Amino acid sequence: MSDTATVVSPQMPQTTVEAPGGPFIRHSEPGKARVYDLTTQAFGGLINQPLTAIPGYAKIFRLKFVASGGVNTVTTNVQGALDAPYNVVQLITLWDALGTPIVSGPGFEVLRLIPMFSGGFGLGAACDPSNLPSFSPINSGTSGSGNFTFASAIPLEFAKGYGVLGMADGDVLPKLQIQLNTTAAVYTTAPSGSSTVPTIEVRLNVDYYWLPVGQQIAPVGLGSTRQWFLQQANPTIGSGSTTTATIPRQGGWLDTMIFILRDANNLRLDAWPTILRFNVDGIGEISTNIDEVYDDMAIQFGVGVGNQGSAGGGGLGTVGTAALGGIPFPPRPLGVIAFTRKTSLGQNLLGLLDTYEVALSTSPGTAMSIEGAPWGTITATPGTLSAVLGQVIPSGALIQGLPSE
Repeated sequence: MSDTATVVSPQMPQTTVEAPGGPFIRHSEPGKARVYDLTTQAFGGLINQPLTAIPGYAKIFRLKFVASGGVNTVTTNVQGALDAPYNVVQLITLWDALGTPIVSGPGFEVLRLIPMFSGGFGLGAACDPSNLPSFSPINSGTSGSGNFTFASAIPLEFAKGYGVLGMADGDVLPKLQIQLNTTAAVYTTAPSGSSTVPTIEVRLNVDYYWLPVGQQIAPVGLGSTRQWFLQQANPTIGSGSTTTATIPRQGGWLDTMIFILRDANNLRLDAWPTILRFNVDGIGEISTNIDEVYDDMAIQFGVGVGNQGSAGGGGLGTVGTAALGGIPFPPRPLGVIAFTRKTSLGQNLLGLLDTYEVALSTSPGTAMSIEGAPWGTITATPGTLSAVLGQVIPSGALIQGLPSE
């Protein structure tokens, strides 16, 4: 029998750091920081507030919009537009420190659809801003104040540690500009007469990686970005027509493709063709029934039953219930379909866990189009098709295979 006693290792000092070696995320800590909180902003105003330095690398910008102080004294039947409350932002643009645009688009597309389908803002029901505890739709009706609240995000990180922006140097920072929309755009009927229209609070926070303590190490692929832009397809689409709408040429690795169909009044509608074809350089990459596209969205994104059918509801419509734990599916937004290439490791979207083996490689000469033969019924013609594309521009090699560092 051994007489050697079992010895418990002493507790490590509280100020310890990780031993050298290994990936950046091992030596960093997840942090949150407040950037600004602007109150009493008017509809139609421009927010161009400079960002502040933080000691690390931004991975997601967190935004919150609160419309408050609305008073309805003349029993106006207040109603929000179909894209409300997200369309309180007419245009939001994010540039990196060198002035390269990373994100640019209207509020509904950027603040609702990108978080919902990018995999950078949670998974399943939680990724839909309309399902967050902070969400409150437009207070509508004959006594409606027009007030609302929603939180959203601009995700920068597209794989763990990839796509972040350095923000430690106060002289070289990204820039975020927000053009607020008019009351006429946000509400189909706004508080009027002696009533008071709400004012808007805009809050910006950031989730980030702390600079590693005692280590000269940077995120892998620093300088890589995933860029999001609203692209308009051409030509316009007639009701019941056989039309091929071409998307402007791209260049980069596409991981997410979101398509939005609108009528002549800029209202979203589900006039998708029964058989939908997505062509790349004239080759039918996808040729399938539209109901199968809806099913794939449920499988890949957890976006399922029903669609957004109520004006001003921010996406609240028919809600399905998942078999596991009774978790509600976020409804599919009316007039929206989406495809993801972030499925290298599974059949559904796994957020930041992806190796980009199946990302769609494009060049400035790549031609993409959506073909309908025929498209559905569009009462207010012509219809327009637009696309929001998640396009990764790597600073070096794209992340492929399981990373060891």
